[in-house]
Amino acid sequence: MFFAPPEDITADVFAEVPADLMPEAASQWGAVQHPGKQFRAFLEGPSFDRNGNLYCVDICHGRILKCGPEGDFTVAATYNGEPNGLKIHADGRIFIADHAHGLMVMDPVSGKVEPYLTRPGLERFHGLNDLHFASNGDLYFTDQGQSGLHAPYGRLFRLSAGGDLTCLIDSIPSPNGLVLNETENQLYLAVTRMNAVWRVRFLPGGHTVAKTGTFIQLSGGMAGPDGLALGEGGELLIGHMGLGTIWVMSRLGEPMYRIRSPRGILTANMAFGGPDNRDLYITEAETSAILKVTLPFAGKKMFSHQT
Repeated sequence: MFFAPPEDITADVFAEVPADLMPEAASQWGAVQHPGKQFRAFLEGPSFDRNGNLYCVDICHGRILKCGPEGDFTVAATYNGEPNGLKIHADGRIFIADHAHGLMVMDPVSGKVEPYLTRPGLERFHGLNDLHFASNGDLYFTDQGQSGLHAPYGRLFRLSAGGDLTCLIDSIPSPNGLVLNETENQLYLAVTRMNAVWRVRFLPGGHTVAKTGTFIQLSGGMAGPDGLALGEGGELLIGHMGLGTIWVMSRLGEPMYRIRSPRGILTANMAFGGPDNRDLYITEAETSAILKVTLPFAGKKMFSHQT
């Protein structure tokens, strides 16, 4: 089955981490994950607060960076961890999916990072990757570790707003980014090592998973789908890591746009912002940059901006 080619768009560079924010110490994470490369900051997990500041994680140096509305970077927090994903709660707290420690929480005022959930059932996580808040405050997150087609042990969890933890799926080859659909009765899940996006369906009530299947099968690139975002009309945006591309698909899975990076190919994650929520900000990890493109549709409002 073939579709018409998507409209081609090239993003602009909005900001990049300055040279003076590159730590002197080499990154142990970087030496394992990207041998021979040095990163000023390996940016992922972009999320806007209500003041227009864009928070990102720097996984290789254990930092949370803040990019202001004018593109100026500051270090919001540094701690002994490997922050991989970041989302902001409606009350302003910053939640972090940390590959080394589990679920962490950061105070945006003091910059203090503390453990929130590190040992479910007294066992360690494999290595958390990304997270997403539902409109009712339930938190979904992925536990990727080093899983892949050779060892499909990755997990998808839900932590209810009341504090109940449920493992929804425990046999995923590399679960990564995730986002709920517009009615929140299905969840899109990036499965990086399969180069695919799964559709995780919930039975009425939202507590039981059923009939999970492949929604989009990608090809090419040096990695696979990473971060996901949703448009207000159900459009699905996919960060194709290792291809320098953000794919925009209709709610039916038809290709609409291909957003190209003008710099590197490690287009990991994205977040909607701007005055009408139509500006898409993209983390490009290879060059420690934030890219920007304006789309003809707005993004779905995040839990962080609910009143």
